Amino acid sequence: MTNLIELNNVAVEFPVFDAKSRSFKSQVANLTRGVISSQKESKTVTVKSLDGLSFSLAEGDKLGLIGNNGAGKSTLLKLLAGIYEPTAGRIVRKGKIVPLLDIALGMDDDSTGYQNIKLRGLLLGMSNQEIEAKIDEIATFTELGDYLDLPIRVYSTGMRVRLAFAVSTSVDPDVLLLDEIIGTGDASFLNKAKKRFEELQERAKVVVLSSHDNSVILRTCNKVLWLEGGKPKLLGDPEIVLAKYMESVA
Repeated sequence: MTNLIELNNVAVEFPVFDAKSRSFKSQVANLTRGVISSQKESKTVTVKSLDGLSFSLAEGDKLGLIGNNGAGKSTLLKLLAGIYEPTAGRIVRKGKIVPLLDIALGMDDDSTGYQNIKLRGLLLGMSNQEIEAKIDEIATFTELGDYLDLPIRVYSTGMRVRLAFAVSTSVDPDVLLLDEIIGTGDASFLNKAKKRFEELQERAKVVVLSSHDNSVILRTCNKVLWLEGGKPKLLGDPEIVLAKYMESVA
């Protein structure tokens, strides 16, 4: 079976600038002695957000990411989405990758609901033909009616979430990336949204999900990766990995 995701000893690091070296006083001092500055002042400090990651995901895999805040889960999702590139190691991504890391991304306040369906759809990699084929179904699911002809700046928070959720869950991904389970705004919409969300996960060939809800991980995933300080602590069966993780935090 073909792997859609492959990571081989991947690391991601970010530069951290010393506030002292960036101060106004320091800049003035550098100007007074010309363009030459000391090696100490010009040195860039980096912090590794991810380090030593190696795993592969094939069709049917659903990977849960666990770990405390700052463990590297969101960075890994952005790496898989192509938002970040590795600073070391090698990553292979295949197929249509859809990151639902911020469902409201790409929404424009001055555009109507219908226009935002097209904008968000294009951002998620849908073609114009796909959007046109699905626009009526998306509109019906939102239950927003005539509001879809109005600019979304007049929408309540719940209405915005309904619209964003309906568009985001209409895609057909090969790889689906999720940062926590998406909220839906109001209780009356919850059951309908939950079913749609489960259907989306079934359509995807590979799912990578970050969640603090262990029940969601156990119900959804066949693999779990425990991250600690950006490094892989344990990868394997969800029940075994979650049990060891809970022991460590108890």
